[in-house]
Amino acid sequence: MPSDLATVSLHRKRALILLGIATVAFTVILELIDPSHVSHGPRILDFEFASTRSRAAQIMAEWGLKGRSAAHLSLLLDYGYMLSYGLFFALAGFAVRDTARARGWPRLAALGTVVPFFALTAASFDASENVALLLTLGGNGGDLAPPFAAVCSTIKFTLISIAILYALCGLTLRLRVRLLQPS
Repeated sequence: MPSDLATVSLHRKRALILLGIATVAFTVILELIDPSHVSHGPRILDFEFASTRSRAAQIMAEWGLKGRSAAHLSLLLDYGYMLSYGLFFALAGFAVRDTARARGWPRLAALGTVVPFFALTAASFDASENVALLLTLGGNGGDLAPPFAAVCSTIKFTLISIAILYALCGLTLRLRVRLLQPS
């Protein structure tokens, strides 16, 4: 009978696979529907960092009706993306933390008490950013929504980058140990 740890590990692996597939699928879909493809104008990322009402208005004007429609769809689908990448990198971080504890890597294990939550927090800032951007698209963002979205976007990218780096460090160390083990 498998131990509780083995069961958790198996469930985590399955969840990581499903969330990884979902994250990649959302990445591809969001790239394909980026407003720049229909308008030959700015990307959605430019809109995230518009920072001012006038720059946001300029981007929306360059997009035109089709580009704004694509941006709206992109921002709505992004909520599924947030869920998939937030959970994926949180679970990956917890897996790294558990591996670090088991292998006696205390610094990596200590970081694992905090860093996996960065992915979830990044997704929360992404959700707040999207609310501000949807308000701006609808003409209801005023002067506050564009800078709020830019601040949320900056925090989101910072936190998710740290979470990704943590997961990659853990993966690299794990692969290194496997490659250095005598067969």
